[in-house]
Amino acid sequence: MRSELDLELVTLTKRYGDTVAVDAINHLFHAGTYACLLGPSGCGKSSTLRMLAGHEAVSDGAILLGGRDISSMPPAKRGTAMMFQSYALFPHLSVIENVAFSLRMKGVDAAKRRSRAGEMLELVDMTGFAERLPAQLSGGQQQRVALARALITEPQVLLLDEPLSALDPFLRIRMRAELRKLQRELGITFIHVTHGQDEALALADEIVVMNNAVIEQAGPTREVFDAPATAFVARFIGAHNVIALPEGPIAVRSDALRVTTPDAARLAGRITAIEYQGTHVSLTAAVAGEQEVTALLTDRDFFGAPKDVGEAVGLDWDGQDAHALRG
Repeated sequence: MRSELDLELVTLTKRYGDTVAVDAINHLFHAGTYACLLGPSGCGKSSTLRMLAGHEAVSDGAILLGGRDISSMPPAKRGTAMMFQSYALFPHLSVIENVAFSLRMKGVDAAKRRSRAGEMLELVDMTGFAERLPAQLSGGQQQRVALARALITEPQVLLLDEPLSALDPFLRIRMRAELRKLQRELGITFIHVTHGQDEALALADEIVVMNNAVIEQAGPTREVFDAPATAFVARFIGAHNVIALPEGPIAVRSDALRVTTPDAARLAGRITAIEYQGTHVSLTAAVAGEQEVTALLTDRDFFGAPKDVGEAVGLDWDGQDAHALRG
C-alpha cells in the first residue's frame, strides 16, 4: 500500500461567500510523510482537509496528486480516503460489514470483500470484533474500525480530521502511538488535522501551522518547534516566550531561561506564579512593558534555591538560545 505520489497544493483557495477560509496556500507533501495541519479554530485547516477529500469544492487553485489535478474529481476517484472525527460508522452494520462497505458499493463479490475486510481488521488488531455492532465497541475500538474502513480503499493519502478528539487523555496517548506505527508500516501519506500542539509534535514528520486562512510556517517538526518564524507560531506551538526587545521580538524556549538576580540579567521582573509540574517547575514573572515570561526549571534546580510569588528575579539566556521573529 506504500505511497509513491507527492501531494501538492497550488494557490489553493476556499471562499464561503465573502469569507475567505483558505487563502491561496501552496505546499508540497512528500509521499509517505506524516503531516499535521495545526492551528486554532477557524484558521482554515479543516476546510483544506475537506477540499483534499473532495467534500468541499475548490474555489481557486489546484490539488495535484502525483502531478495529476484531482481538484474536480469525486472523492472515490481521487486516491484519498477520509477518516472523520465522528468515525461515522453505520450502526446497523457489523464491524466487518462497515469495513467492507466501500467494496460493496463498487460491486466486489461478497467473499472477496469479506476476505479483504478481514485483512484490514487484522491490520488494526480488531479481528476478534468482526461480528459486533459499533455500539458494542469502545471509542478506541471504533476508531480502529474507522481506520480499517478508510484503508480498505488502498489510498495514496489518508486524511484524518481530529481523529483523537473524542478519546479520553490516556487512550489518546495510546492511539497516537498506534497511528504513528500504522503509518510507518503502511508507508502512505497521512495528513492529520489537529489544534493540539502535543499531538502534532508526537506524530508528525512535518507541521503546517495555519493562521487566518494562510500557512504561517511549515517544515520538519523539530525545526518548527526549535525555530518558530513568527510570534504567532512561537506562542501557538507552546514552550516559547516572545520577548519584545528594542531591536525587535525574539523567541526563547522556556527551558532555556535562567533565573538569577535582577542586577545580573537581561530582564528583571517579579514572580507572578509558580506551578509544580512534577519533573519541572514553571515560574512566571512580569517584566518590563507588561510582558509575562515563563521559565521552566527542573525540580532539583527550583527546590535547590526556591522562590516565592512576589519575589524580584532576573531572567537571562544564552545568545544561541534566542532567535529573531518576523513579527
